[in-house]
Amino acid sequence: MSTTTSINGTKSMEVNIGINKDDRKAIAEGLAKVLADSYMLYLKTHNYHWNVTGKLFHPLHEMFEEQYTELAEAIDEIAERIRALGFRAPGSFREYSEITSIQEDTDQPDALEMIRRAAEANETILRTAREALNPCQDADDEATIDLLTHRLKVHSKTAWMLRSHLE
Repeated sequence: MSTTTSINGTKSMEVNIGINKDDRKAIAEGLAKVLADSYMLYLKTHNYHWNVTGKLFHPLHEMFEEQYTELAEAIDEIAERIRALGFRAPGSFREYSEITSIQEDTDQPDALEMIRRAAEANETILRTAREALNPCQDADDEATIDLLTHRLKVHSKTAWMLRSHLE
């Protein structure tokens, strides 16, 4: 067992999970982007849940709640995977806004525009997750591949369902 000494003099165990540190770092960086995008989409859908109006209020209010609730659990799982790889998970709005690919709303969109923006944001996460898969595959990190595959499935279905509202 290998240990290191921290700044405050305490001993900690080095991560030894069969994936070298450089590969774990690349995987954690990809996951950090997925985490930031997921958190920004969480905020967006929560905002839409609170502020949707019009004839579609009730079904959209419930749909957005289902989406942000699922995202809250996903955010925790993604952050915990980053920690399991031995790295710090970003956890502030400042950090997320520096690495996210999802644009924050600066206006008050109507219900149909909320749906369109939510669909676009889900598609953005799909692209981010696909990019994050490459270092996982190179390092044979099946646990992270499984996590990302699940996120791909969820966001693909969500984007499709949202786009269907616009047809």
